[in-house]
Amino acid sequence: MNKRSLLQSALTLALAAGFAPGALAQDKPLKIGVTAGPHAQIFEQVKKVAEKDGLKIQVIEFSDYVQPNAALSAGDLDANAYQHQPYLDAQVKDRGYKIVSVGYTVNFPMGLYSKKVKGLNELKEGARFGLPNDPTNGGRALLLLQDKGLIKLKEGAGLKATPLDVVSNPKKLKFVELDAAQLPRSLDDLDASAVNTNFAISAGLNPVKDAIALESAKSPYVNLIAVREADKNQPWVAKLLKAYQSEEIRKFIEVEFKGSVLPGF
Repeated sequence: MNKRSLLQSALTLALAAGFAPGALAQDKPLKIGVTAGPHAQIFEQVKKVAEKDGLKIQVIEFSDYVQPNAALSAGDLDANAYQHQPYLDAQVKDRGYKIVSVGYTVNFPMGLYSKKVKGLNELKEGARFGLPNDPTNGGRALLLLQDKGLIKLKEGAGLKATPLDVVSNPKKLKFVELDAAQLPRSLDDLDASAVNTNFAISAGLNPVKDAIALESAKSPYVNLIAVREADKNQPWVAKLLKAYQSEEIRKFIEVEFKGSVLPGF
């Protein structure tokens, strides 16, 4: 038998045994980027569910919103799960990432928190109010303030509203823009702050009990799993999504977070 025949025979046996290139690649754990807190907690459970389907996962935590997309784009992650569609859209537009959503995960209703007042009506004129400094979450916070009657935004400001779009501010709130992860700490110094639920929970705040106002669960801010565009049709993507959107994970979210984090699938 010549060398070509030997090679073909070996390849045939390997394929028959299930050792195709794709199968070999799955022997390495998928690296999934998440932010610390609920996203990490949930994915540790997803890891267990996925393993039953032969999918190995390594959960990698980040402390900010910028690095998980940079790491995914660079090939250091296989997927990430921490952001909503408006944020991903902004990142793709601003940074040119070829990253796409492949399915929904959870919704974290944004909350307004304060250590100085127990209700929005108690905020004094000139109160200092903390906002996330990234465009999508900053706009989200302003829309929440508008929904609660504290401000009015110019028509058409939409999801990317900034403090410059505020056309009515009866209490003359002074907006302080900070990194989203720093906002829970700002409550010691500011009169109130808008805080994303994942960072609120990480800081020991209970959105249901501690927030003086909460965003409606019906919003465009349902979180998602993102992958590189080139990988969106890979078999492991469907398995990953199936594990996340399983009944086991739905029950875990409902029991563990008691309404402060909502299944978005």
